[in-house]
Amino acid sequence: MLWKTHDCGTITREQIGETVVLNGWVQRRRDLGGVLFVDLRDRSGIVQIVFSEAFSQASLDIADRIRNEYVIAIEGHVVLRDPDTVNPALATGHIEVRVTTIHVLNPSKNPPFFIEDGLDIEEAVRLKYRYLDLRRPEMQQTLMLRAKVAQICRRYFDDLGFIEVETPILTKSTPEGARDYLVPSRVQPGHFFALPQSPQLFKQLLMVAGLERYYQIARCFRDEDLRADRQPEFTQIDIETSFISKEKLLLWVEQLIISLFGTCAGVTVQAPFQRLTYAEAMGTYGSDKPDLRFGLPLIDVTDLMQGAQIQVFQNVLRHGGIIKALLAPGCATWSRKEFDDLIAFAGRHGGKGLAYLVIQEDGWKGPLVKFLTAEQQQALATRMDAKVGDVILLSADQPAVVHNVLGHVRLHLGKRLQLIDEQAYAFAWVVDFPMFSWDTETKRWVSEHHPFTRPLEEDVSSLKSDPAKVRAQAYDLVLNGYEIGGGSMRIYERPLQETVFELLGMSAAHAHEQFGFLLDAFDYGTPPHGGIALGFDRLVMLLAKRTHLRDTIAFPKTASASDLLCGAPAPVEPKQLQALSVQLIAPTPADGLTPTVATSKEG
Repeated sequence: MLWKTHDCGTITREQIGETVVLNGWVQRRRDLGGVLFVDLRDRSGIVQIVFSEAFSQASLDIADRIRNEYVIAIEGHVVLRDPDTVNPALATGHIEVRVTTIHVLNPSKNPPFFIEDGLDIEEAVRLKYRYLDLRRPEMQQTLMLRAKVAQICRRYFDDLGFIEVETPILTKSTPEGARDYLVPSRVQPGHFFALPQSPQLFKQLLMVAGLERYYQIARCFRDEDLRADRQPEFTQIDIETSFISKEKLLLWVEQLIISLFGTCAGVTVQAPFQRLTYAEAMGTYGSDKPDLRFGLPLIDVTDLMQGAQIQVFQNVLRHGGIIKALLAPGCATWSRKEFDDLIAFAGRHGGKGLAYLVIQEDGWKGPLVKFLTAEQQQALATRMDAKVGDVILLSADQPAVVHNVLGHVRLHLGKRLQLIDEQAYAFAWVVDFPMFSWDTETKRWVSEHHPFTRPLEEDVSSLKSDPAKVRAQAYDLVLNGYEIGGGSMRIYERPLQETVFELLGMSAAHAHEQFGFLLDAFDYGTPPHGGIALGFDRLVMLLAKRTHLRDTIAFPKTASASDLLCGAPAPVEPKQLQALSVQLIAPTPADGLTPTVATSKEG
């Protein structure tokens, strides 16, 4: 056996004249008749190796039978390439290895796709053959970046005196927002563990335990609908601290981000990060995770439209709604179809309509122009800073609807009009979130973040009298339209926590059943504390400039939470279900194809 003495991508001019042993995969081969050139690949890169009867006829005979993805070991001499054969695109492009010995370690079937970057491969095929997909350099580089980010985080928190603590994977199902993944207990029939949506309760208990500074690169699980930047199992950088202010915690996070982006992406990040209140973010950008790489703010024009004889507007205003506008610069030349498509886009995001005013040299055009006086047009143009060639888009509805609609339209225009600087990194903290939101279906208050979030001290007195006005000591870190972290200062007094549970519709008995262990812990001297969780996968995605979270995870799931490589989820043997006291119940047509699960009470 020939064990490697060097990595393929590390052979340079310094090794000229040396004998080296290389192991790797055949990337491609070029037979020039009597001379065979092979690109040999390992994790470090590619090097060109050459077979010729002038070096070894026996090696050439063996090499004539190798094909792409064969695993081989070779021994040979490093030489300088002829000047006209230099490949400047490769780090090893100035040298080649003339092979004297070759061993075929393992042949390969013809793979379902080429093992190289930049290919348009159907994702289902990539995930089915993930072990081949991960051979591609860009995938390996992303996983190596992921490992580097973890190392930087651990060093950073270790230097600050944090303690890394692992929290349980099998825990209790508690209402935290998303659906839990449940695990039936064999030894306690009819009872279930839940996989943790986050280590929230345990990290607070670690503060009660006096650890003061905790961190963990934690695995979390949520049974929710998926999308490009969401997975059923994911990783977060979890942090909790005692006896420090919110400002110091945010400063620590900023310094970590500066280190990560400087080291891993070569990007200089300026601190302190911009601060926006939740009200400012929603009112100006229509999102609590605004993309700040471009402008196009939402402008309130409710007062300007008060006197406009537009029936839809007046109906909205009578019911406490608002009217906001968004500038579409240079869009006056759009066709009617383009405006119709934009209106349809707004409709998909909850808009009942989207009005537009086109500013042309010969005057204003659009369905609403006839209802606006010259003075109103001028006032609108001044407030919007609009000029000839621009379009003013108007949305009228309740504030939440207007912000959601125009927020999506803003992002759509930013991409379509190429207003976004793709090389920019625009960080911001969004703070002072509402403590609660009203659930119209269940007719009750629900936590905007989670029920352990601390209210602003000046709003505590309004908890029972006016919950809608209570703001939370919560903070989200956003980057380029993504939420990359979220946290809060926590409630640490039992009476306040019980008040919040009561507002959320929990009886004292129910609260104790679900969270009694936390409430009991609060009776034993709990310190003031707070924390944050940063989305590890999403951070890596943005650092690697990938568009899908799946590309940052070695073995991800599909959008339907399926593992195409292993074929999971999958049926299990009846005896396994019997051991767990679980019985499958055939689904009704409305349920879909997945059986439901029942457990016997006695087992």
